[in-house]
Amino acid sequence: MRFQNAFFIFIPPLQDKKTKMTKINKRNKIILAILFFGPLIFYLTLLTGTHQYTKLPVLTQQVENISSFKQAGNLAFTDHVTIVAFFGKDLLLHKTNALNLNEKIYKNFYGYPDFQMVIVLPAGSETEAAQLKKEMGTFANIEKWYFVFLQDSEINALFNSFKTPYTLDPNFYTPYAFIIDKQLNLRGRGEDKEEDGPLFGYNAETVAVIHQKMVDDVKVLMSEYRLALKRTKDKG
Repeated sequence: MRFQNAFFIFIPPLQDKKTKMTKINKRNKIILAILFFGPLIFYLTLLTGTHQYTKLPVLTQQVENISSFKQAGNLAFTDHVTIVAFFGKDLLLHKTNALNLNEKIYKNFYGYPDFQMVIVLPAGSETEAAQLKKEMGTFANIEKWYFVFLQDSEINALFNSFKTPYTLDPNFYTPYAFIIDKQLNLRGRGEDKEEDGPLFGYNAETVAVIHQKMVDDVKVLMSEYRLALKRTKDKG
């Protein structure tokens, strides 16, 4: 017997279709679980400060308070978490430092009530500072960026009080940014592989250092204060 113009339609077994749907449902559940619990686990990790330390080490105690200089007005390191940088006389040459700090540090922490950025500059840099602030203000709220203009001897006095292994160049510039806590202590890492010892400051010329180290360390310090506040409230 001959069959002409015949064709066949293959219908997959019902069991195979059910198995496929079961696998898809399981995969979707796993994806949803990751999306839901992933950010929660990450957030809890930040709160407990498990990045490098439960507390960010104090490397220098009692640095000079910026309020010691009349040019600072009402600005003070006390009762604030402060990022301090020394951009020197050629401010606009080091604009990248400001942009790195703004993008990776300031935007992440400016919502914290006691957070502030303090940029120390030689007197006479006011015009360049205004230009930089105007440029940065086009894409960020920079109300917690403070520029302080000091005499050369005052810049040296402030910087030397940090007691770091770094130096200012002849234009009073250093690429390093520093973390000062509410009690006038300079915070950093007790041990850092790349530094082969303590890490006193964070190279703001390199966005990787700011992103991979400084962001993490500021989070640890914030968590430390948050935990201390919680303990105080619990006792009360």
